Amino acid sequence: MRRSLAAIGTVALLGLAACVPAEDAAAPSAPPTATAIPSSAPSPEPSATASPDPQTTTERAAETVSAMSTREKAASVVMGYAAGTDPQALKTAVSRGSGGLILMGDNVPSAPDALTEITTAIAEAADPPPLIAIDEEGGDVARITWDEAASARNLKGAGADEIEAAFAERGSVLAEAGIPVNFGIVADVPRSADSFIFSRAYGTDPQAVAQAVGAAVAGESGRAFSTLKHFPGHGAAEGDSHSMIPSADLTLDEWRELDATPFAAGIAAGAELVMMGHLRFGQIDELPASLSPEWYRILREDLGFDGVAVTDDLGMLLSSGEDAYTDPESNAVQSLAAGADLVLTVVGSTPETADRTAEAVAAATEDGSLSAERLEEAATRVMTLRFEAAAPADPEQ
Repeated sequence: MRRSLAAIGTVALLGLAACVPAEDAAAPSAPPTATAIPSSAPSPEPSATASPDPQTTTERAAETVSAMSTREKAASVVMGYAAGTDPQALKTAVSRGSGGLILMGDNVPSAPDALTEITTAIAEAADPPPLIAIDEEGGDVARITWDEAASARNLKGAGADEIEAAFAERGSVLAEAGIPVNFGIVADVPRSADSFIFSRAYGTDPQAVAQAVGAAVAGESGRAFSTLKHFPGHGAAEGDSHSMIPSADLTLDEWRELDATPFAAGIAAGAELVMMGHLRFGQIDELPASLSPEWYRILREDLGFDGVAVTDDLGMLLSSGEDAYTDPESNAVQSLAAGADLVLTVVGSTPETADRTAEAVAAATEDGSLSAERLEEAATRVMTLRFEAAAPADPEQ
């Protein structure tokens, strides 16, 4: 992982709401200039905000994971959901070893102190604390009512400084609430204003979107872990992936010229997570990207991403109407085998869903349909992020 969070770990471990010290949002740095990714693109250089010794955290995570049982490893790569705002109920939801919990709108109370009480309770469920995530894009997708930072609705065409400042403000809200992971940076390039994703995206020009994405990652740096979504690009694949599997008819070269560009910029800027979309690019792979070994290979090898690949909500696949994806546990196993590190379950989920998913992943590992090495790799990436989130404040940040 490239960046440690200064205050989020303190909030999670001590239950104190505190803003992370960071560079002045009024004078943000410009994001890297993005270009389309050639087939043999080298891995991007590490972020300027890299931890002084990230390998130490990775080694610690690897040692922790190696001592875990198969069932424990399986649970650690599942991020589930539980309804309501009862802190103890949400803590219980992750008490059997889940890697994390996503907070949806019904989990967010009306007052900041009440939200901090929730996240503190969840963090107490394990050491290092489970990852707590939220979809906080602002605008159309906002869970926290007191997040007043600008969103894509009014940042289209804005300069990098303005976008970075907005995400620095949003990241500070999350840091104060004890939420280390934001599924909040839309890197999609819609083709027109009629696109399903247009209101949540930063424009229709790949270079402009790339600049916005790089700036958003820079703004969240040191405040929240950034997630780029929806890889390989919802702008190319029209339609609502909550109820279908949208398709695109692009070649790999066309994808590199258009949709790859913002993801490359966000990765170069230091984004810790990439969310895999339930999107089908038939000329590249008939499988949805979230289940496609080829798309995970492209993400790792062509774009040089070394962080956590998280699926979009696997519950959405159940709503696609396609017979191949009616078994949620099978979808989770398939996505992990393809290259996912963290599987997300929201729609139709209860705390028991995460348990069933973990049991299925463990069983698949025992029977060889999911390799033990792949599970170990995924669990280590997730555990590394958990240790990074819980790390003490870095005085150099």
